[in-house]
Amino acid sequence: MSWGSELWDQFDNLEKHTQSGIEFVERYTKFVKERSEIEINYAKQIKNLSKKYQPKKNSKEEEENKYTSCRAFLSTLNELNDYAGQHEVIAENLTSQIITELLRYLTELKAERKSHFHDGRKAQQHIECSWKQLESSKRRFERDCKEADRAQQYFERMDADINVTKADVEKARQQAQMRHQMAADSKSEYSNFLTKFNQEQNEHYYTLIPNIFQKLQEMEERRIERVGVSMKTYAEVDREVLPIVGKCLDGMTKAAESIEPKTDSKQVVESYKSGFEPPGDVEFEDYGPGQSMKRTVSETSLSNSRGEAKERPSGGKSKGKLWPFIKNKNKLMSLLTSPHQPPPAPPASSPPSPSAVPNDPQSPKQNKEPLSNRFNEFMASKPKMTCLRSLRRGGSGPEDFSHLPPEQRRKKLQAKIDDLNKDIQKEMDQKDALTKMKGVYEKNPQMGDPASVDPRLVEMAMNIEKLQSEVQKFEGWLAEVEGRLPSKSDPPRRQSGLYETQNSNSSTVANNCAQDRESPDGSYTEEQSSETQVKVAIANTPEFDDEFDDGDEETLPTIGTCKAIYQFEGHNEGTISVTEGELLYVIEEDKGDGWTRVRRNEEEEGYVPTSYVEVLLETNAKDS
Repeated sequence: MSWGSELWDQFDNLEKHTQSGIEFVERYTKFVKERSEIEINYAKQIKNLSKKYQPKKNSKEEEENKYTSCRAFLSTLNELNDYAGQHEVIAENLTSQIITELLRYLTELKAERKSHFHDGRKAQQHIECSWKQLESSKRRFERDCKEADRAQQYFERMDADINVTKADVEKARQQAQMRHQMAADSKSEYSNFLTKFNQEQNEHYYTLIPNIFQKLQEMEERRIERVGVSMKTYAEVDREVLPIVGKCLDGMTKAAESIEPKTDSKQVVESYKSGFEPPGDVEFEDYGPGQSMKRTVSETSLSNSRGEAKERPSGGKSKGKLWPFIKNKNKLMSLLTSPHQPPPAPPASSPPSPSAVPNDPQSPKQNKEPLSNRFNEFMASKPKMTCLRSLRRGGSGPEDFSHLPPEQRRKKLQAKIDDLNKDIQKEMDQKDALTKMKGVYEKNPQMGDPASVDPRLVEMAMNIEKLQSEVQKFEGWLAEVEGRLPSKSDPPRRQSGLYETQNSNSSTVANNCAQDRESPDGSYTEEQSSETQVKVAIANTPEFDDEFDDGDEETLPTIGTCKAIYQFEGHNEGTISVTEGELLYVIEEDKGDGWTRVRRNEEEEGYVPTSYVEVLLETNAKDS
């Protein structure tokens, strides 16, 4: 069905319809453009999410990658990053294959439509002009005929009147003849214009307008077809990335299926097994007049002092540690400096004035100078002592890894030996290559001087010899550790390699430290000789200087935030003053003693009463 024959009189409606078609293409192009922007933003957010949860270098998360669940999560993040890349591909293809093409087509479509309607208006104007000419000739013909009739009637009246001269009658006759001639000419002109108009009108409605409308119909059909192709391309762009997206999802599924709980459990054993035997039974001590019973302390506390510590010889050359379970200096200082009296109760209406209750019995301030004050002064004095962080990182510890438990030490030594053997093999391969090169030079002197290779060969031989000596050294330490590891048939002993001390001084300070830390009735006490014993023990412990590094102190991580709901004046050791409404970072939650450890900035931290603050822990901190 043709527009030219069926819609010959719908020029204005066709103009509106084709304009609405162009607007539809523009609207569809805008839709695809917004979809492309959504894909780009989505890909960006997915990539940022994947990057956010990637393990940080030299962090705890990177160490956890040895577990299958953590490796599976890392694989999932990598697949998710590839998945986001496919959404970027979708956005790029939508832009290049649809948006750009439609924008170019819209420009061409508008120009073509404008041209067709310009021709149509021109034809319309021409036929209207012909119509006006026809009407003008028709009116002129009508006017001339009326004038001829009036002239004829006037002539007849003059001819019938006997009083009119012959000359007047002749004049009237000539005037009538002239008017009839003009009417005949107008009639002929009108007839010519009518014939011409009919021809032009026939050509207009049967040739010109149908051709123009046919072109418009073809243009509209091409537009509709182009929109259909674009919609098909829109679907194909998504379909093209489905195989890769499927591979990404398959990778995630494969990563999830690779999780092995038993393997992770074994890895925990491999990572934290110390090689020690569980402690034996505690011996009964009878009470005698004039004798004080020895203080019994758990081996998981700061002290390792027991009556049998002095009597039992140390196993091999293992070095005793003063604080085996303290991972860093911050933790150690928190144990030494945290208040030991109950925290003050929160005020009823307003916070108490520091001047009004300077020595409130509920305040953590103590009349007696605690051992922690003396120990802090000793820690601040020169020489500086290294942090216990090396126990966890193993970076600044002794070369023989003697600071580690036997099992972990054995693994570290074995790994070191393997690395050295790899270096030796690499050096030997390079040496063999240079030796062959030297042989080639000797056979073909024109290729090079054989003597030029000798210095490098000597250097490699020295490197190999040095590495071999290192291997022998570490193998000796490994043999020592393997010979010292207890067998399953050995009876349990009430000792641990980490708790053994090298001399009686370290045992003495451990015992005194435990006695000063807490009295039998639960209050905090100390003896005058504690300071001297602590200093003597520290001075006589050769590895103590390697355990602390005040200059490389590790900052405790933040586990939440808190808001002070009352003002608190911290006058005592280990406390910090806060004002009402102040926001602080929580670095250690309440352990049941009523105190929470907080930080104001990088250098100012301390304890505040838990009842004085509103604590909001992070989710991961709560779960742990």
